[in-house]
Amino acid sequence: MAGFPFPPGADEDTPVFVISVAAELSGLHAQTLRGYDRMGLVSPGRTSGGGRRYSMRDIALLREVQRLSQEQGVNLAGIKRIIELENEVDALRGRLAELTEELAAVHAAAEQAAAAIHRSYRNELVPVSRQTALVVWKPRKK
Repeated sequence: MAGFPFPPGADEDTPVFVISVAAELSGLHAQTLRGYDRMGLVSPGRTSGGGRRYSMRDIALLREVQRLSQEQGVNLAGIKRIIELENEVDALRGRLAELTEELAAVHAAAEQAAAAIHRSYRNELVPVSRQTALVVWKPRKK
């Protein structure tokens, strides 16, 4: 499917395949796809008339459901849980990337602010003759 030509403006998430084509591409029966939809394993897009439209991502997910079921012996409830957990991990990875980017921006802003403060110190330095004494006062501890 890697070289599949998408319609203009479409990508792997665009629901374009009717159920019969999705069934053929996934190697499953159309009735199986309807059952997976009812169970919430794969949720295709819908047309205004209610017809199912599957994306390339849906086709890949259908193939993964079939692989887990046939090759790994995982039941459909287990597959549903695996899919939910994978979606959660993907969402958490996305959030982690956002927070990492945000943290990097905050660090950069803090470094810029510190550099600006340090630059301002140089402007306040006044040359002092060697004969001037400096006294440091330290309060007594109670």
